[in-house]
Amino acid sequence: MDWLVEFPHMNDDSLRALKKTIDEGFRGFTRSHGDTIEALFSPLKFFLIHSERIMVEAPWPIVTAVILAIAWIGSRSWRIVLGCLVTLLAIGFFGMWEDTMRTISMIFVCTLLAVVIGIPIGILMSRSERFRRVMNPILDVMQTMPSFVYLIPVVMLLGIGKVPGLIAVVIYAIPPMIRLTDLGIRLVDKDVLEAADAFGSSNWQKLTKVQLPLALPTVMAGINQTIMMALAMVVVASMIGVQGLGQPVLKAIANQYFTLGLFNGFAIVGIAIMFDRVSQAYGKRLQQHREVTHG
Repeated sequence: MDWLVEFPHMNDDSLRALKKTIDEGFRGFTRSHGDTIEALFSPLKFFLIHSERIMVEAPWPIVTAVILAIAWIGSRSWRIVLGCLVTLLAIGFFGMWEDTMRTISMIFVCTLLAVVIGIPIGILMSRSERFRRVMNPILDVMQTMPSFVYLIPVVMLLGIGKVPGLIAVVIYAIPPMIRLTDLGIRLVDKDVLEAADAFGSSNWQKLTKVQLPLALPTVMAGINQTIMMALAMVVVASMIGVQGLGQPVLKAIANQYFTLGLFNGFAIVGIAIMFDRVSQAYGKRLQQHREVTHG
């Protein structure tokens, strides 16, 4: 029965050797290919820096007007537009405008990247059951892995800065985009697809003219969830140099600045509610349009 007592420690030496081998291999890989990988992400860094510069340096009335115009186009609700205006004015009044603009630019780039990567993967999952079986466990791991764990390989490869934080946020936030794109396309009525086949539509025409338009409300729900998860990652990403509302919160935690953390936390909540209400309202409008068109 001694082996029952010793079982948890029987393989300590072999596990230690395995961990050491993996760590040394990863360090060697980062030393050999880190600069090459960093160069691959230089266009993304350029885009992120310039989008942030535009948001921060543009006069606040212009930025506010653009955000309110987007809110109106998305929601067609004066209540939501008024709520966005009050939120932005409160953020400016409490001196958090620049950090908020940095956060919004980061969320914009992260969401855009998640959409560009996530929609094609979701389409492939909807068209291939084998690919879907491969992707589902990967997405499960991505959704359940603690957010701090994403930072370890990213920081080892790319160091500390905007791009590593951006990649970590995208990895954390992209699973809903992929899953809901897959779900939306799979939920398209088979009768509609049969009608498209009867009219001689090609696979590409069915995808672009039938499946994606009908799946758009579900895809919009995926974008909504991606935005929410990206905002949830803002404070964690600030630990590796991502500027924005997360850094004052981190500073408040380290130095016990209650009001600093509270105000910046409310600012994160405020922009989260803005994004959520506008994207949800737009998704509902798309759903109503779909029901009227096909009802």
